Amino acid sequence: MKILMLSTDLKIFESGSESEKRIKDYGSLVEELHVIVKAASDSSTSLGAGKQQAASIIGNVFLYPTNDRHKFLYFFNAYRIGKSIIRNWKLEIRNCVITAQDPFETGLVGYWLKRKYKPPLQLQVHTDFLSPYFRRESVKNKIRVVLGKWLVKKADGLRVVSERIKCSLCFKLQVPSSKITVLPIVYDMERFRTGAVKIDLRRKYPGRFIILMATRLTREKNIGLAIRAMSEIVKVCPQALLLIVGSGPEHTNLKSQISDLKLQKDVVMENWSDDIISYYRTADLFLLTSNYEGGARAPAEAVAAGLPVIMTDVAPAGEIVIDGRNGFVVLVNDCRQLSSKLIELASDSAKRLMFSRQSLSVAGGFITKDNYLKLYYQALVGAWS
Repeated sequence: MKILMLSTDLKIFESGSESEKRIKDYGSLVEELHVIVKAASDSSTSLGAGKQQAASIIGNVFLYPTNDRHKFLYFFNAYRIGKSIIRNWKLEIRNCVITAQDPFETGLVGYWLKRKYKPPLQLQVHTDFLSPYFRRESVKNKIRVVLGKWLVKKADGLRVVSERIKCSLCFKLQVPSSKITVLPIVYDMERFRTGAVKIDLRRKYPGRFIILMATRLTREKNIGLAIRAMSEIVKVCPQALLLIVGSGPEHTNLKSQISDLKLQKDVVMENWSDDIISYYRTADLFLLTSNYEGGARAPAEAVAAGLPVIMTDVAPAGEIVIDGRNGFVVLVNDCRQLSSKLIELASDSAKRLMFSRQSLSVAGGFITKDNYLKLYYQALVGAWS
């Protein structure tokens, strides 16, 4: 089987990255894997910024950056590259599948290619785009919702990353459950339990109760909610420290919020660390405050490291984080409830220990890499049926 994948993940081009390793794993399943990656002409990839080279080859995996001079040119460039690849397959088109990373821009290009050449199309859904918070975030998201609702009904198969997204598609759009495969990316988690500790947060921030957030600094992550909650938490638990690790467009706004609330000693922002495993293994608690998610990987990594987790009621709440078992699930944007639960865990070491043990128990049921790849392949084959 040959696969044409439409992706937006530039980390595929980074040698040794998780994305590169994952794409190699996918390549091991099939005869050929061709990946068209959405990239601006000034982006830095292993092919060189702005160059129009045809492909980078990793074994039987072929990588094609679109090198778009304008974001709207992505549709033309990706479609053009996709047509060239499929034409080279000739009669073998009957043995290929198109898979797109989302039901939006990449999904639309996948649909155009499906209409022209008739191979099956699988759409991957990594975020709960039917959440009302997703729609409210921007005009672009409003357009994406309309496009996504239309495209998921045109696809031959859907791969989603949480049961919550599956239920959302089934009940809100009447998508047949038989068309949907639930497959979160939670394999290869053992290293979060056993990895070496190179940075010990307890030594770096002695005497503090460390609440870790490892996340992109974007609007949907609603990190401001956690900062507002800290202004109440430190009144009761002055040893509490919120450690935000990540980068993104909201960095300046969050810094200003911390300053306005005079929390500079209680909320610390750090750039992303390549040794994030050490952070998980030496923090006291993991926190996620998103307005919506798909199958957030960070809570799974925290659970694998044995951390208690507090998160808003978004995916994977109820699947990886079970309220009252290995953490707490709170209402989206409810500062009072979030503050209460954070104070409860900061003040109760016995409950934290119980939650930590239960997190390790939950992590023991995570899918193995071999099983994940087997199911991933079956989902691609299922697009034919």
